[in-house]
Amino acid sequence: MGRIVAIDFGLKRTGLAITDEMNIIASPLTTVESKDLMTFLKELTLKNSIDTLVLGEPKRLNNEDTHITENVRMLKTALEKEFPAMKVVMIDERFTSKIAFQSMIDSGMKKKQRQEKGTVDMISAAIILQSYLG
Repeated sequence: MGRIVAIDFGLKRTGLAITDEMNIIASPLTTVESKDLMTFLKELTLKNSIDTLVLGEPKRLNNEDTHITENVRMLKTALEKEFPAMKVVMIDERFTSKIAFQSMIDSGMKKKQRQEKGTVDMISAAIILQSYLG
């Protein structure tokens, strides 16, 4: 059984999370510049057995697309082409950034740490992944 990687895509930065070998625990992995995402994923898949990529699908509260939804769909197509043996799924990511920010406050993270946007992106990816795991 391969690991699962979640992707919280942004135009500038992308947060990533990964499961343990048993696909039980979702952990924040890193944040990469979005332009470097494919290169990072290629390297990651060489070092780890990954069989599923989970993409956060951005939606508004009324279920309409956001300004970035089409970019995420194009990323899904690119991922399916680049990694044909992997399952690529999209999952609703509404509220993940707010939940991530609140979890940082609840865990006692200092204000300066919370202001690092990359941290929010990584935690958001972990929340997306945990949601996928059920």
